[in-house]
Amino acid sequence: MHRIVFLDRDSLQARVRSPAFAHDWQDYPGTQEDEVVARLAGATVAITNKVPLRAAAIERLPDLKMVAIAATGTDNVDLAACRARRIAVANIRNYSLVSVPEHCFALLLALRRNLAAYMDDVAAGRWERSTRFCLLDHPIGDLAGSRLGIVGYGALGRKVAQLGRAFGMEIAATARAPLNEADVLQLPLDELLASSDVVSLHLPLNEQTRHLIGARELGLMKRHALLINTARGGLVDEAALAEVLLGGTIGGAGFDVLSKEPPDPGNPLLRLRLPNFILTPHVAWASGGAMQTLADMLVDNIEAWAAGQPKNLV
Repeated sequence: MHRIVFLDRDSLQARVRSPAFAHDWQDYPGTQEDEVVARLAGATVAITNKVPLRAAAIERLPDLKMVAIAATGTDNVDLAACRARRIAVANIRNYSLVSVPEHCFALLLALRRNLAAYMDDVAAGRWERSTRFCLLDHPIGDLAGSRLGIVGYGALGRKVAQLGRAFGMEIAATARAPLNEADVLQLPLDELLASSDVVSLHLPLNEQTRHLIGARELGLMKRHALLINTARGGLVDEAALAEVLLGGTIGGAGFDVLSKEPPDPGNPLLRLRLPNFILTPHVAWASGGAMQTLADMLVDNIEAWAAGQPKNLV
């Protein structure tokens, strides 16, 4: 009989069905890294969303046979250590193809139309004191006719492009392989940054992509350009971003992710109080529909592995 342990059940606010094979199930609302070994003692299957599974812990878990990641990102699991022990690792793919792109455009629209600044004006009573029927103190831009640059043209990047087309935007993208879409302009990163009115990031975080967007890259962007990140916080040098936002050398940024989560109080983006910067607490993925899809796919992965036909292995 398999023993399954979910280390951070509260990270998934959806119904998780019972796997269709004999098993013992234990879940915890959350788990600290120093509690991992004790809680996984005797477990054959570990489920984790964001709880780290490092090599030192994996070496002390002789019964562990599978790690089911309740997310797409795998940077919290030591994959090399799992391979060395022949531990199967599966993740969840393409479950948030509606939720993340919609959040991306929520950030984009709020920034382009200066909603935060106008909401602050209304809250401060400035509209009530106005001599005109409206306030026009902050510039408002349209999306139609502007260029949307997508960095990472996978499933999410393509869905963002689809929404961009609906708003009348021109689509440019970076991608490792040649693109076969006639209406997508494939560009190297530097050219995409320099020519786009909006840059949206859709890459995994690894050693090749960490701080992909730093001071030099931000310096290439147009003065009115927006940077949207609903992917991974470590893709962007946060100190460099804070500096250009304070200096007014790009138009604004909308972020749903930070390099460490929960963030350290000293993170420079937390201290920003600017109408052209929006920070949300890693919720782009978390619509009710997306979370239920994730929960169903999570159990699908475990059942497939138990049946000897594993899928979504990383």
